[in-house]
Amino acid sequence: MKLILILSLFFSLALRAEIVERVLAIVNDEIVTQQDLENYKKELSRGKFVDDLFAMDRSKLLKDPSALLDQLIDERIIDSEVKRDGLSVTLEKVDQEIRKIAEGNHITKAQLAAEVKKEGLSFAEYQHFVKRRLERQALVQKAIYSKIKITDEDIQNYYLNHYKGSETTGYEYSIAHILFLPKGGDKEAAKARAEKVLQKLNQGEPFDALASQYSEDPNYVSGGFLGTFKSGEFLKDLENAVRPLSPGEHSGIIATKIGYHIVKLLSKKITNDPVYESKKKEIQNLLYERAFAQQFKFWIAQKKQESFVKINK
Repeated sequence: MKLILILSLFFSLALRAEIVERVLAIVNDEIVTQQDLENYKKELSRGKFVDDLFAMDRSKLLKDPSALLDQLIDERIIDSEVKRDGLSVTLEKVDQEIRKIAEGNHITKAQLAAEVKKEGLSFAEYQHFVKRRLERQALVQKAIYSKIKITDEDIQNYYLNHYKGSETTGYEYSIAHILFLPKGGDKEAAKARAEKVLQKLNQGEPFDALASQYSEDPNYVSGGFLGTFKSGEFLKDLENAVRPLSPGEHSGIIATKIGYHIVKLLSKKITNDPVYESKKKEIQNLLYERAFAQQFKFWIAQKKQESFVKINK
């Protein structure tokens, strides 16, 4: 009877070991086991020490084993790239980073170690977490962050599209126009000519070509370029028509004391707006985060194609 019990126990333990160590995937020269997945799930459940480099929906990942495995594979690919690029971080640098984290939280290194222990993590495990995070940050800085450029124009365009300018908002406009003069005082004929050209514009014919062919401006410049003006510096009728336009758009027919105009807005810059100034950094960070998410998604997909990834089903 004892022999049967011992054999039964042996086979039970062997079966459990096979389940725990089952290979779920191979990523380059590393394997991902069921135990790796379980450990990763525990990390996400704890929530305190998860690399914020990855924009992830933790609750979704915890409910979806397939998505959880995909996320773990992505992380393994990144760690492979760190190794390939020789971006390993020394323990001295890890210690410096930990001291910086402690100082930022106004506690000592010993107190930080105690807080880490409360979260169920050994200090050695926390050191490994910080080391891995620093290495991944170095990789991302090299591969993605350094290639993202957010210009003042990007920030202004976002502001113009998502916020209403205040009464004190000042703009600088670069505009082109097609002018139709009331020759011999015949305003109706000038307006009729303008209507014909506007129709061509609305049908998709290029503004530059139509300006070259039809503009009656005696000081005509290539493309119909009229100039760059700040708010209040040019004809009020033109400014009122241009103000709601986005760069690249054209107006309808505008009547002024000179004649009839069709105006195209080439560019629009904010020159004075206290609300814009207060929102500028916030918008820049938002655009940076969006650009990073997009670039990171593209980059990791490309690296996945370049890597050897085999998922065992």
